[in-house]
Amino acid sequence: MTSGLVRALASAALIGIAAKGIAAETVRIAFIDPLSGPFANVGEMEVRAFQYAIDLVNARGGVLGGTKLELVAFDNKANPQDSLLALKQANDQGIRYVTQGNSSAVALALSDAISKQNARDPDRTMLYLNYAAVDPALTNERCSFWHFRFDADADMKMSALTDTMAGNKNIKKVYLINQDYSFGQAVAKAARAMLTQKRPDISIVGDDLHPLGKVKDFSPYIAKIRASGADSVITGNWGNDFTLLVKAARETGLSADWYSYYAGSPGMLTALGDVALGHIKNVHVYAVNPPNERSAKYIGGYRDKYKEDYIQSQHGVVIEMLALAIERARSTDPEKVARALEGMTYEYLFGAVQMRADNHQLIQPLFISSVARVDGKELKFDADRTGMGWKAERRIEGKDTVMPTTCKMERPQ
Repeated sequence: MTSGLVRALASAALIGIAAKGIAAETVRIAFIDPLSGPFANVGEMEVRAFQYAIDLVNARGGVLGGTKLELVAFDNKANPQDSLLALKQANDQGIRYVTQGNSSAVALALSDAISKQNARDPDRTMLYLNYAAVDPALTNERCSFWHFRFDADADMKMSALTDTMAGNKNIKKVYLINQDYSFGQAVAKAARAMLTQKRPDISIVGDDLHPLGKVKDFSPYIAKIRASGADSVITGNWGNDFTLLVKAARETGLSADWYSYYAGSPGMLTALGDVALGHIKNVHVYAVNPPNERSAKYIGGYRDKYKEDYIQSQHGVVIEMLALAIERARSTDPEKVARALEGMTYEYLFGAVQMRADNHQLIQPLFISSVARVDGKELKFDADRTGMGWKAERRIEGKDTVMPTTCKMERPQ
């Protein structure tokens, strides 16, 4: 065998090994959300939901002919400063993808930091996949090429909720109670504006903002709601702040109706009990009930595996669209993947979704759901093992949720 042929064969072997190494390289995704403190139970459930979606992608071969996805969890204690420390740790470890969803204050900090990091070091870019932080600013005046939101924003959800409220002539007095940070403030602002436009006869009789994750006893707030004579309450509270709020309402016998963003979270129906029947409506980006064949298999599989409710669909959308974008880009480079995500359409569990190219906001159906008893047919899945669950009463198609944007996105050259 000639020396030239030996060198050629050796070179080919090295190329083969390198190609195999690229295929085997893991795409790591930094999960930066609370895993301790008052919102730890929420963060832990989000980890399981992401892992479930990742396992499904990896089970069918991953991406790019064998590259697997991996979730790496960081505890941010729901705090922007701790989130930035976690982001630096992820960057130092060579992680190029970040996901987060609990707290828009954290989301705004991460989005700004990632944009600045990518401008400083274009050879080590990071991409932020926001699954649940819904401050409208993130896809408007503070939009970024490196940020994609897979949940509907607070204004889109409030529009759906207030449309529903506008059709209920029994509503006369509304009380607003929200967490005192960017998201809660956005909910209160949107509620005031949209109710005034759609039902100027409705009186807003209270508007409270309370510290995030600090209140242990909401009975003083419930007393204020009762004293106001409110027949309905609008809240964007999530996690323990909603559980304790509705628990106090139940214990004091408050009979107001609730219009919420996160009543579908774990523990809510346990806290409310039978009071929830006919008295609470929630805006979702998914419809647990009635399920179609595909969603029943997905949700049922999650419930069987983890013995808990499936509470959000965004984890699956993030992972499936990321996998598809990597395939289309034929690369794991964040900038190439970002460009593949722009304008992408995908048929998910509950209908077609599309990622807007102009502001990176996912357009998807929204659902207004109420609490009803499980019947094994239309209401197949209960919540908190209570025998009650969320039934979709109204579906708003994605095209009808689209809102104008003020985003003026600067793209890499």
